[in-house]
Amino acid sequence: MENATSNYHSSRLDSIDQYIIDAMHKDGREAFAQIAEKLNVSPGMIRQRYNRLVEMGYLKVVAVTNPLMMGMRTMALIGVHTEASKMLQVAEEISEIDEVVYLVVVSGRYDIICEVFCRDHEDLLKFLTEKLAKIDGIRETESFIHLKIAKEIYF
Repeated sequence: MENATSNYHSSRLDSIDQYIIDAMHKDGREAFAQIAEKLNVSPGMIRQRYNRLVEMGYLKVVAVTNPLMMGMRTMALIGVHTEASKMLQVAEEISEIDEVVYLVVVSGRYDIICEVFCRDHEDLLKFLTEKLAKIDGIRETESFIHLKIAKEIYF
């Protein structure tokens, strides 16, 4: 999701486009032939529509890994206060760190919120002290370690 304000494009989607998006959201590996059968159209039509949706940026199908299965046992959200003049520069630098899987510039209590995946608490400590703390322009951080993921949705 590049920009939350780009919803005006959705008016150009018809019911077939929306069905393809919904089907791929549920199972990104669903065959075009299966979708076509449910809609009583040809698989070629679904393939063309899918390609157009990808090309226009409405749809992106990716593999999502399970961080726990990949050995990442410690996940945390980190709120970051920055010097106002360096906020975007700090966001860019944080986004380049491997442990960071999600980063947003926000309004409110923090300037930036990022999510990190680490192998363990020691790895998280290393991230905080050896990587994050060395970025010029960061005034303060606050970490929130994930205790349990109650809901997770991918858009």
